[in-house]
Amino acid sequence: MRFTYAEAMTDPAHYIPLAQAAEAAGFHSMSIADSIAYPAESDSTYPYTPDGNREFLDDKPFIEAFVLSAALAAATTRLRFTPFVIKLPIRPPVLVAKQAASLAYLSGNRFSLGVGISPWPEDFQIMGVPFDKRGKRMDECIEIVRGLSRGGYFEYHGEFYDIPKIKITPVPTEPLPILVGGHSDAALRRAVRLCDGWMHAGGDAAELDRMLDRLSELRREAGHSGPFEIHVASLDAYTTDGIKRLEDKGVTDVIVGFRYPYVAGQDTEPLETKIAHLNRYGESIIAKC
Repeated sequence: MRFTYAEAMTDPAHYIPLAQAAEAAGFHSMSIADSIAYPAESDSTYPYTPDGNREFLDDKPFIEAFVLSAALAAATTRLRFTPFVIKLPIRPPVLVAKQAASLAYLSGNRFSLGVGISPWPEDFQIMGVPFDKRGKRMDECIEIVRGLSRGGYFEYHGEFYDIPKIKITPVPTEPLPILVGGHSDAALRRAVRLCDGWMHAGGDAAELDRMLDRLSELRREAGHSGPFEIHVASLDAYTTDGIKRLEDKGVTDVIVGFRYPYVAGQDTEPLETKIAHLNRYGESIIAKC
């Protein structure tokens, strides 16, 4: 089992010492939250809170995901970084390919690209991208990022993007892992069809089991038996017995956080307390798994 530390919407000055502490505690990676902007007016709902309210995001600090990943990679030597998740279809895919490939190259292949579809029409509006057919747009974006990040000349002619033969240099010396986040059946199918793994955002244990079974079914139907990453946020990640249960279900990575961030107001937990959480988890769980 591999361990990912999740921290978001906290004092930006905390991120570098937290990444260094996570690395020292034995974590394999750190997740990076993504948000472009917060609209003054919106009737959209948030899919990962019980009531769908997203007002807790107002005034929360978000450093741009690629910028933060680069800063943390420069301050560490072994820790990986994975956006959880980049809202891919609102961005130009060639630019994302350049950003991701550059970051993976400079960090020594310590970057994975977690991608998802934003549930908010406002994200598409402010970036000048149509909200309609966003799933198909997402598929094309993934194919473009994958093709360009492999190196060599690449061209793409789809419904939304028409890209002449181009290449980007440098590219990472190992393939860039692309992971999909999302709980819909479309997200699960996209993960199996186009990507190297799937990222789970938490929730009911029975629902997680259903999604894991569905992933296995989809992979069997596709004839996929090779490596496939499954990143899970689960209460089972906080005990060694729970880790074993997740491993038995095919989970490869657990996502671990030590506070509930979906609340209004600024994070007041001291940096020293956050580091203590990391050290305690490293000693009680990581060292014993």
